[in-house]
Amino acid sequence: MTYDAARALELLQIGSGRSDAVFRDGQEVAIRHVVDGQGRLLVVQKTGWGKSFVYFIATKLLREAGHGPALLISPLLALMRNQIAAAERMGVRAATINSDNPADWDDVEAQLGRGEIDILLISPERLANERFRTEVLAGIASRISLLVIDEAHCISDWGHDFRPHYRLLERIVRTLPANLRLLATTATANNRVMDDLAAVLGPQLAVSRGDLNRRSLSLQTIRLRSQAERLAWLAQQLSVLPGHGIIYTLTVRDAHQVADWLKTRDFNVEAYTGQSGDRREGLEQALLNNQLKALVATTALGMGYDKPDLAFVIHYQMPGSVVAYYQQVGRAGRALDAAYGVLLSGEEEAEINDWFIQSAFPTREEVGQVLEALDAAANGLSVPELLGRVNLSKGRVEKTIALLSLEAPSPIARQASKWQLTAARLSEEFWRRAERLTALRRDEQQQMRDYVSLPFGKHMGFLIEALDGNPNTANPPALPPLPTNVEAPLIQEAVAFLRRTNLPIEPRLQWPPGGMPQYQLAGRIQETLRAETGKALCIWGDAGWGGLVRQGKYRDGHFADALVTACADMFRQWNPQPTPTWVTSVPSLRHAKLVPDFANRLAAALGLPFHVVLTKSDDRPEQKSMANSTQQARNIDGSIALGGQPVPHGPVLLIDDMVDSRWTLTVSAWLLRKNGSGVVWPIALSQTGHDQ
Repeated sequence: MTYDAARALELLQIGSGRSDAVFRDGQEVAIRHVVDGQGRLLVVQKTGWGKSFVYFIATKLLREAGHGPALLISPLLALMRNQIAAAERMGVRAATINSDNPADWDDVEAQLGRGEIDILLISPERLANERFRTEVLAGIASRISLLVIDEAHCISDWGHDFRPHYRLLERIVRTLPANLRLLATTATANNRVMDDLAAVLGPQLAVSRGDLNRRSLSLQTIRLRSQAERLAWLAQQLSVLPGHGIIYTLTVRDAHQVADWLKTRDFNVEAYTGQSGDRREGLEQALLNNQLKALVATTALGMGYDKPDLAFVIHYQMPGSVVAYYQQVGRAGRALDAAYGVLLSGEEEAEINDWFIQSAFPTREEVGQVLEALDAAANGLSVPELLGRVNLSKGRVEKTIALLSLEAPSPIARQASKWQLTAARLSEEFWRRAERLTALRRDEQQQMRDYVSLPFGKHMGFLIEALDGNPNTANPPALPPLPTNVEAPLIQEAVAFLRRTNLPIEPRLQWPPGGMPQYQLAGRIQETLRAETGKALCIWGDAGWGGLVRQGKYRDGHFADALVTACADMFRQWNPQPTPTWVTSVPSLRHAKLVPDFANRLAAALGLPFHVVLTKSDDRPEQKSMANSTQQARNIDGSIALGGQPVPHGPVLLIDDMVDSRWTLTVSAWLLRKNGSGVVWPIALSQTGHDQ
C-alpha cells in the first residue's frame, strides 16, 4: 500500500487535539516503516515521546486501506485509558479482553468476527489462556495486519520488569509469517536488552532509538536514613514545590503510610497501589485534573501513565535498578521547561530490594516440593490442595507453577483446576537463567547505590551512560538543588506519627480447608465463637515501635515499659465496646514468661485483673516457619488448651506479641468464648509484615 503522509499528520492532530501538532523526530519514519511493510521494527524512545501514536496511526492507515485488525500485547491495559481515548478520537475502534472485563468478552468477540474492531488489546497472560488462543486468536490470526508488542523490554530476561508470560511471545513470533508487520516499543532498553530482543524478534529487526537525555529534568539524590527524616523532608518541601507530582514508594504499606502522614500535614494526596482496585481510574484522573498535590504510588502507577505537566517525581526509597528509575522519574517534565526528579535514600531499602531479588525465582527446594507433591497425586492438585501438601506460601506456589508452566517443554500441565506432572523434566537452563538474572539484579542494585552517591549535576549523564547512551548529551540541571536539611521539630512530629500508627487485626471467619482435625472443627466459624476485630501496635521491625519490639523479643527477653504505655494509649483511643473487664495472654513454651509479663503490666496500666487461663499443650515449630495459612493452622491444631483455671465471664483483652496467620488468636478466642468468656478483643505488639 502507499503511505499517505497528509492523512497521517491529520490523524496526529485529531488524536492529540491540537491542530498545530507535528510529528516528533522519528515518529513519522516509524509509522511509514510499519505501514509500508519494511520489516520488523523496535522503537526505543523515552517516556512521553509518543510511541502509542505510532501504532494507533499505523493501525488506522492499514484499516483504511482494507487490511485486517491489529493485535496489541501490553502489560498496561489498566493504564492505557489516555492512549485509547486518543485512538478513539482518530476513529480507531479499540477493545480489550482482560481479567477485569469478562462481562464484555462475548460482545468483543462478536465485534471481532464482524470486523468492527480495529485493534484488540490483550495482556501477555491472556496468551496462556487456552480458550482465548483456540476460540478468539485462532479466528483472527490469518487476518491480523499488525502485531504490536508494547513495553517490549518485558520479553527480556535482562529487562528490569521481566513479565514471565512475555516468554510465550517468543514461541508465537517464531510461527508468524516473515512478512507480518511487527512493531515492538519500549522506553528503556540498554544494549543487553536490545541483543535479547533481537534474538527473540528476529535478526533482521530494525531499530529506531532516540536521545535518552531529559533536558527538563533536574535530578538530585538525598541520603536520609530514617523514615521519620524522609517524612519530615517531604512535608517540608511539598509546601514550597510548585505544581503536582508523584511520590514513589517500594511497598504498598509505605504508600499508605506516607499518604496518611502528608494528609495530617493538610496536603491533598492519595495512595495508589495495585490494591486500589476500581479507585485507580478516579485517582489517575484526579491527578491529571490537578485535584491532588500528588499521588503516593507503588510501581502500579508506572509505565503507561501520562501527565505531561508533572512538576516533580520523588522517590521515598531507592528503586532496584537504573532502568526502573529512569522509567519512573521520566514521568516528570514532559511538557515543562523544568521539573524535579529527587531520589531519597534510606536504611530499609536494601532489605526490601534484597527481598525482591531473592523472591524473583523459586529455589530448587521450592520446585522440588511442588513437583514431589504433584508426583504423589495421580489426579493432580489444585493450588489450595498444594498448600496443604507443601510448606510454601501461596505466592511462592503460584510463582513456581507459573514459571514451570512457561518452560518448553513444561514439566507440568493444567487440567481444569488441577496441575499434573508431564513426561518432561525441568531443564538446567531454567536454573542458569535464574542465576544469571539474580546476578544481574545484584549488579543493578550496586549501580543504583553508585547513583545515590553522585554530586548534584552528575545524575543525568550517569543514567544515560548506564542505558548505553552518550553521556555527553546531558545538560546541566535547569533548577537549583532542593535543601537537604530537615527541621528537627518536624522530624519529632514524624516520629510521633509513626508511633501513633496502628493496624487492625481482622478476625478469621472460616476454619482452614480440611478443617482442624484435632479440635474437630471445620467450615464457618460460629459468630459467637469468633474474635472481634483487634489492634496491632506496629509492623515488625518498622520505623515506629517495630524496632523496640524486635529488641525486646530477641535481645532483652523483656518488652520495654514504653511499649506498655503505647499499647495502653492505643487501647484508650480505640475504646472497644463492650469494654474488656479482664486480660489474658496467648501461651508459649518457647518464651514462657515474655508475653504474660507484658500482658500483666498492660493489665495493671489499664486497671484490669490479669488471669492466665490458656496453656500450650505441646511444643510446635514457630509459626513463622510455616509458610502458608493451611500449614499454620495445622501447626496450631490441638496445641492450645485451657489450663485448669476457670474462665472469667465478661469481655476480655487477649494479648500476644506477634500476629501473622491469626490462627493462634482464632483458636485462643474460640476456646475462651466456648468456655464462658465474653467477647474477645485481640491486641498484638506487631504484625509480621509478610507480603508487604
